[in-house]
Amino acid sequence: MKYNSGIKKSLPFLVFLSLIFTGAVAQNQSATGSDVTTITTAVPILTVSPDARSAGMGDAGVAISPDANTAHWNPAKLGFVTNDMSVGLSYSPWLRNIINDMSLTYLSGYKRVSQRGAFSASMLYFDLGDIQFTDDLGNPLNIHNPKEYTFDLAYGQQLSNNLSVGVGARFIHSNLSAGISDSRPGNSAAVDIGVYYTNDLTIGARDYNLSFGGNISNIGAKIAYTNADQKDFLPTNLRLGTAFTMNLDPYNKITLAIDGNKLLVPSPDSTNTGNISVPRAIFSSFGDARNGFSEEMQEISLSTGLEYWYNDVFAARAGYFYESPNKGDRHYLSMGLGMRYQKFGIDVAYLVPNSRNNPLANTLRFTLVLNIDKEEE
Repeated sequence: MKYNSGIKKSLPFLVFLSLIFTGAVAQNQSATGSDVTTITTAVPILTVSPDARSAGMGDAGVAISPDANTAHWNPAKLGFVTNDMSVGLSYSPWLRNIINDMSLTYLSGYKRVSQRGAFSASMLYFDLGDIQFTDDLGNPLNIHNPKEYTFDLAYGQQLSNNLSVGVGARFIHSNLSAGISDSRPGNSAAVDIGVYYTNDLTIGARDYNLSFGGNISNIGAKIAYTNADQKDFLPTNLRLGTAFTMNLDPYNKITLAIDGNKLLVPSPDSTNTGNISVPRAIFSSFGDARNGFSEEMQEISLSTGLEYWYNDVFAARAGYFYESPNKGDRHYLSMGLGMRYQKFGIDVAYLVPNSRNNPLANTLRFTLVLNIDKEEE
């Protein structure tokens, strides 16, 4: 792939490159021809579902039952993990319809330290493949392999039989340009804060579970790719959701999950976005849209998912993701399957292609899971 390094670094072109490759932002105009109002941030890969289970459910995950990938969605769910230890390895090819050297890899796991708490560690690695950089005249410069990765630690603790809280810490490294045009790798750190509530219910002859989750992720310092005066916001994100599980009989159960997401960064048409601090941006993001409350509501994207389990061995999933046409216009249908056998498991997800280009369209995504209990060690 080629990228012309002659673009002015004031764009900044490195962040623009990252946005193109992740597909996290679509540049659209409204039907009235108004300016683009899509919110953009640095390192948007942090908002992409890294595991196949939630990917098959339309990227819903803040309130579904905990698993090896729980810390990404809501560290508070670590307080309710059921195994002593679990490890997951996920792999997602990227832009597979165009090239074959881009991918997203996620390694995550937890270890329970008490009946009410667990630690988690994870690593996300985004490989953008080899890119041929050129100068303004199209002359080749050098070939560079841009990459982004994070290292995470998290802890979740039950406060009661139904409520838990969790925190996470993240180191972020984004190296996109190999020093071209006086650029440099970007580094930052961020934290996550989550809360989780779950309650088992009996209505009539059937058992149910109702869960709620909330998580603010990527609360951290702005990231710089050029100089100290040019910094970009991380994708600080508020995710709220619920999951309702109905046990149809001893062998069959089904879960409906709904998540809502809102980026807690300045709207693109608000003033002084470059000088505003991170804490101020978080609070002002609820009321800085040019067109007021109606536009603020458009900044909320929705993820809905269904998950069916037979005997806790076989799973089938489906989901739908929706984003306002004025805020990116991403919407897609996803499907997935899962299997568990003793300590091992596998999940597969597929994003159904539509008229809007998506880097994960026509792509199978995989997660391998290993669950370990003390008596099995």
